[in-house]
Amino acid sequence: MIGSIRAAAVACATVAAGLGASALGAETWAERLGYPAGKRVLILHADDVGMCYEANHAAKTYLEAGHIQSAAAMVPCPWFDEFAAWSKEHPDADVGVHLTLTSEWKLYRWGPVAPKAEVPRLVGPDGYFPRSVIEVAIRATPEEVEREIRAQIDRAIARGLRPGHIDTHMGTLYARPDYTRAYLKVAQEYGIPAMVIELTPENVGIYRKEGMPITDELIALAKEYPLPKIDRLVSVPDGASYDEVRAKFFAMIEALPPGITQVIFHPSIESEGLKRITNSWRQRVDEGRLFADPETIAFFRDEGILFTNWKEMMRRHRERPVR
Repeated sequence: MIGSIRAAAVACATVAAGLGASALGAETWAERLGYPAGKRVLILHADDVGMCYEANHAAKTYLEAGHIQSAAAMVPCPWFDEFAAWSKEHPDADVGVHLTLTSEWKLYRWGPVAPKAEVPRLVGPDGYFPRSVIEVAIRATPEEVEREIRAQIDRAIARGLRPGHIDTHMGTLYARPDYTRAYLKVAQEYGIPAMVIELTPENVGIYRKEGMPITDELIALAKEYPLPKIDRLVSVPDGASYDEVRAKFFAMIEALPPGITQVIFHPSIESEGLKRITNSWRQRVDEGRLFADPETIAFFRDEGILFTNWKEMMRRHRERPVR
């Protein structure tokens, strides 16, 4: 189970071919931040880092080689400290905090960073986070959510990881507008950009068609948010084989309109331990190969793709503030 944020991303990818630059507005976020007009700008972004050793190894290898631009770590997870130590030694890397309020796997679990007594509705009967986004949305107050996400950011900073951005595991912080309000408030107070998609009418239509809770209040919150955004979010498509994954990915990128697109994926190396954590292990292993593949590297070059990350976007934003 990858979670609701992956479902949302796949929905974006499915319709990307039908959206030209004009459909997305006269000016993309790439243009607002000073990238050339008409260009596709990608953030290749590794999610779920810190979850396990296998994810850490894949993400570190990619980042050190320059094959990807960004990653986000899950602070409550058992292997977070190992990745934070690496991040401290690589301060230029764009490593964010993958704010986590769910614990979805059957036997491999984690719970809050904040004292459990201070976030009781974020603790299930087994002592861990709830397994699903809907359980969190039904149970937890926005005050508890804000308390926990602050605790995760503070722990990351205390471990020497200065987040380049923050985002939301399984999309939980977009499940309710009051959660989103807390998320964007914290981003602005810490001066750390949150992963926010520009909610053009076209994007709103896409998400609503897929059943995502895009309310008028959420649209207003996103519009008022003053830090950099992305134009769209997609994920690496699933496939029955590595060759199929790669072919689907190339087709998706070819169909993307201009603007900043964040591509989320969950790279890992193969191990018996990973196979016992998640039934999506094969897709994660394929994603651990994809961006070091010489054919992928040549594909990006031939397509004229530009790359960025959240640290670079924030630097450009400070130099030329935009709304």
